[in-house]
Parts: sequence; structure tokens; C-alpha cells
Amino acid sequence: MKKISDSGKSNPHIHIPNTVLVFFARNSTLSIYPFSSPCKRTHIHTANSFSSGNTSSVITRNKYTLSEKYHNYTAKTPPFAAKMRTICREPKTQSFTFSRHTSAPTSSLSTTPSTSTKESMVSTSIEEAEALILKWDPETSAYGSVTSLFYNDKAEAMHYIHCVNQLQKTMHALLEHNPSSRKLVLAQNLMQMAMKRLQKEFYQILSMSRAHLDPESVSARSSTTSRTSFCSDSYDEGTAEDDVRDTGDCISEVERVSSETVAVLKSIADCMVSNGYGKECVTVYTTMRKSIVDEGIYRLSVEELSASRVNKMAWEVLELKIKAWLEAVKIGVRTLFAGERILCDQVFGASHSVAEACFAEISRSGAALLFRFPELVARTKKSPPEKIFRMIDMYAVIAELWPEIESIFSFDSTSAAKSQAYALLFRLSESIRTSFFEFETTIQKDSSKSGAKFAGVHSLTVQVMNHLSTLADYSNVLSEIFFDVPPPSRSPLPESYLYSPQSDNSTITETEFSVQMARLILVLLCKIDGKSRHCKEVSLSYLFLTNNLRHVVAKVRTSNLIYVLGDDWVLNHEARMKRLMENYERVAWGKVLSSLPENPTAEMPPAEARVMFGNFNLEFEKAYQRENVFSIPEQEFREEIKASLARKINPVYREMHETRRNTEGSVREMREYVIFTPEDIENYMLNLFNARRSSSTAEEKHFIFCKKFFL
Repeated sequence: MKKISDSGKSNPHIHIPNTVLVFFARNSTLSIYPFSSPCKRTHIHTANSFSSGNTSSVITRNKYTLSEKYHNYTAKTPPFAAKMRTICREPKTQSFTFSRHTSAPTSSLSTTPSTSTKESMVSTSIEEAEALILKWDPETSAYGSVTSLFYNDKAEAMHYIHCVNQLQKTMHALLEHNPSSRKLVLAQNLMQMAMKRLQKEFYQILSMSRAHLDPESVSARSSTTSRTSFCSDSYDEGTAEDDVRDTGDCISEVERVSSETVAVLKSIADCMVSNGYGKECVTVYTTMRKSIVDEGIYRLSVEELSASRVNKMAWEVLELKIKAWLEAVKIGVRTLFAGERILCDQVFGASHSVAEACFAEISRSGAALLFRFPELVARTKKSPPEKIFRMIDMYAVIAELWPEIESIFSFDSTSAAKSQAYALLFRLSESIRTSFFEFETTIQKDSSKSGAKFAGVHSLTVQVMNHLSTLADYSNVLSEIFFDVPPPSRSPLPESYLYSPQSDNSTITETEFSVQMARLILVLLCKIDGKSRHCKEVSLSYLFLTNNLRHVVAKVRTSNLIYVLGDDWVLNHEARMKRLMENYERVAWGKVLSSLPENPTAEMPPAEARVMFGNFNLEFEKAYQRENVFSIPEQEFREEIKASLARKINPVYREMHETRRNTEGSVREMREYVIFTPEDIENYMLNLFNARRSSSTAEEKHFIFCKKFFL
């Protein structure tokens, strides 16, 4: 070997024999083996099959070259191939690198008997592979062009793969013991034809076996087996056993076909990847399976939406899409992506990196589309009261699926999907907390008014408590969202002269979510207290406050709010409700009660009795006419007030009336100053607060008579 200078630069010239065999196996480096005479070195550009997509060259002085047709076939590198360049880079075959500092191997095999035996074995192996490969080559065999290898005869298909693998071993043996053998050219051509055939079979199996390779069947295969076993153990009667047996046979048949299909795909994939044709195998697989995933996402009614389109949607339409997404994400994660992950691991089990790259390519766009929708909803400007519930629903389902998402998308190449799901949890929790604080502002800004004589439950109380009781149904999720999150600065609560919010500081809460809920109720009660100031009568304001607080406490007791706020909160507010009720009775009926004697059975002079009955008649008439015009729609609360007043007035008045009748000796003499009999008082109290009273005309005439009497 020598160097000849050309234009001031050194160019290498290699002493190569008369006949030179240059062989480049798939995924191998260039090997040049000399025979006898020198020639100038030719610059041969070689590349790894995953880095250029060009076909390796077989170059000889006698012009041994690969077929041009095969070169054109393999030169078309699909877009996904570029991503696979680093995956199957390491060759499964031995690399042979030529160096001008390395002595050339011997020109021929030795003539020892063992060598002759090896030559015979090599020839037999190549001839056997040639016969089978040419039989199924669609370009040389009419039979092979119209018949499927794996669907026609699986035994022969397995033998075909075995021959291809043996052919690869034979090529290794030739390179080791007889690198100058021209059988390497034949073996390489046969390998290319075999790979082309296997690629076609791989595509056909994937295409024709979609029913057996659907993600639901793949992901549920092991679970259905266990369920069938459980059912078989659970039924002892004949009919039940027959039904379970038939179902089990059906499931077993589906699983058998599915397992056999996966096994065939795995054998083809192992063969192609191990022989350096992983790029073609992966391209076919990802193209077919990605279309199935994309179709599955479409069938789940998940579509590409823009932020502007979501903002323009009516809330009713958007809510329907949210409910559809809640079902879609469960199926998408647990069935679609889980099934594809399992299938990738099974088909490409021999190469973890190939399985990872395949699943990443198949799931990337579908996962991004699936996990993008909740973010669009959180960013929408629409803020109806129901929005927070739908956001909690979306947060809850992602949190529930999070362990499975972490497991399915555990590859580094699929971390984008996992990060997107985690960011979605953060975004939704932030929006939910913001909605809480906005709801507090909405309560404080409420400007609705009630009637001047209305003592019923205000519409704001009903709406807020319905909202909060529904939120309490999500207490587990909301406790997690508010866990260890300091609340933002809040506006001070309004001053109150009938209701003291400061006393609520004694309420014991355990979580930040409980604090949030207790504060919202406190804001509501302070707002109701402010509305009570518009009442024309102080007694009416007490009725109004008592009735609204009673509704709040009842709602807490009958919903999950009781578990959020606790029994102490309920007891404290029931005590407050009792004090408000006592204040009403004192303000509205205090003079009536004070007109009754402390000891109604005590003897008294006629003049004193006349004054006492006169005061009672006057105060009762004034209180009754004033309070009877108030409207209390809630019957239960109305009856509670009447019963409480009746217990304080009726027995005392009856005893006083009976004592005086016994003293006077006759009722006729009492008529001069006694207007109401005990039965009259009881009837009046029964009709108190009734909006439609049949006895209203009689009552009015009776009170007119009383006025005339005392005048």
C-alpha cells in the first residue's frame, strides 16, 4: 500500500486483488475482501439502514450488484424513519470493518474435512432458504402473489421465519470462514426478498386482524380470564354452569385468536428487527395502529376545538360536551391507550426501545387532543353556577385516572402526555378555588329585595344553600384541592346589628375546605341580616332572620354539609336560631305576655281583674292585627311559631279566666270586661299568619267591637 500525492494532498490507494467482493450487511459496516491484483480504491458511501434509508451495496470487479428495483424500494424512507434512527442502531449481525493497516484474510477455505462439512451445510441452508423464499416471492411466483403466507399455512410460515434466521446465521458463517464466497450475494438478495415479503405479511395481519387486536380486547384479556374463572366457581346449578361454560368458551376462543395473532406479529417483528429491517416494520405498525387510536378518539366524540369556538358555545352545548368527555377520558385511558401500550410491549417485547418509540408515536396526538379539552373549559369566560361542578367532575376523573396515566405513559418519550395531565390537574384546581372566591363576591353583591311584609326564606338563601349542599357532595375532592392552600385576602364582612358574625370564630373546622364553606354561609347570613333592615317592623325582621337561619340549618342537617361543618356548627346555629325566636316573641308579643298575671289562680278584687282583662284585650288585639299580616310561606316554621306562642298564652289565660268565673259566679257578669273566651284565644292563635283566613271578617268585626267597648 502506498500514497500518491494529488494537487498537494494525500489520497489513499488500496492494493485490492483482481476480484474484489464488497459486502455490506444491513446494519453492518463495509467489508472489503481481496483476491489477487491491485486497483485504485473506490469511494463507497455506506450508511446505517436507520440513518439514510439507502440500500447497502455489493460491489465486485465482475459487477455483482443488487437489483435496481430493490434499491428503489428501500430508498423511500418514511417520515417516521428519521425518529427511529437511534433505536435499532446497533446491528444484530457482526460488524466487519476494513482497515488498510489490517492484513487481508486468506483467499480460500482450508481443505480440512470440517471445512468441507461447513461448506456443505452452508450450501444446504442457502438452497433451502432460496426454495422457500422464491416460492413466496410475489415477483417470481404467481402462487406467492395471490396467497397469504401466514393465513395459508402457519407451520410453513414459522418455517419461513426459521429459514430467514438461519440464512442470517449462514451469512455470518460465510463471512467468518469464506468471506470471498459469491454465495453472500445470493444470500443478501434472498434476505431482501424475504424482508419485503414479511413486511407485506405484517401489514396484512395488522389490517385483517383489527377485530382481534382492538384495544379493548387487548387491555381486558387477562381480566376477562379471571372473571370467567370466578364465575365458574360461583355457580353450582346446572343451568348456571352451562351459561358460564358457554360464555367462557366464547371468551376463550376470542382470547385464543387474539393471542395467536399477537404471537405471529411478534415473530415477524423479531425477525425483521434482528435482521436490520426494524425501520420498515415499525413504520407499518405505527401507521396502522395510529389510525386505530385516532379513530377511537373520534368515536369518543373528542374533537379538535379552539378557544374562540368554546367561548362562543352556549353553556348547555358545552355542558353536554363536558359530560361526553368525562366518559371518553375513562375509555381513552383505561382501554384505548392501555391496550395499545400492552400490544406494543407484546409485539416488540424483544426491544424495549422499539416498543417505546412505537407507543410514543401512536399515542402522541390522541393523548394531546384528549387532555386539552378541560383546559379550554377552564379558560372559557362563561361562569354559570354549574361550571364549578363540571370542573370538579373533570378534576376528579383525572385524579382517579392519574395512577394509570403514570403507568401507561411511563416512557421518557411519552412524558409530554403525563405532564399535560398533571398540568391539567393544577389548572382545574386553580380555577375551582377562584370560583369559590368569585361566588363569595356574588353573594355580597346581591341586590334582590323581598316584600315589605315578607317573612319567608329569601331566594338568595335557597340558591346559595342548594349550591353549597351540592359542593358538599364533592367534599373529598375539594378537601384535596384546598389542602394546605392559604386563602387570599378577603373583604371584611358587613356590620350587623341583629346578627353578630364575630361569634362564628368559635366554630371549629378541620380543613381549609371546611373553613371556606363556613365562611360562605357566614357571608350569606350577614347579607340576609342586611336585607332584614328593610323590614318595616322589628318583629318582622326577627321572623325573617329566624326563618332564613332555620332553612340554612335544616339544609346543613339533611345534606353532606353536616360532615363538612360538623355537629358543633349545627348546635351553635340552632342556639342562635332559638335566641332570634325569643327576640321575636319579646318584641312582638311581650306586652301581651306581660299583661297576664304571674299567678293566674290568685284571687283579685273585681276592679283589678277588670283592669287586667282590659289590658290583655287591648294588647292582644294590637299584636294580633300587626303580626297577622306577615307572610310566612313555610308551613312548618309557621306552625312552630304558633305552637310556641300558644304554649305561653293559652294556658295562662284559661286559668285566669276560670279563676275569675268561679269568683264572679256567672259568665254574664264577666261579659262587661272579658271580651275573649279561652276558646277565642285558641282559635285566633291557630289562624295566625294564615294568608287566606276564612274567619278574617268575623275577627275584624270582633276587634271593632272591642275598640268601641273600651272607648
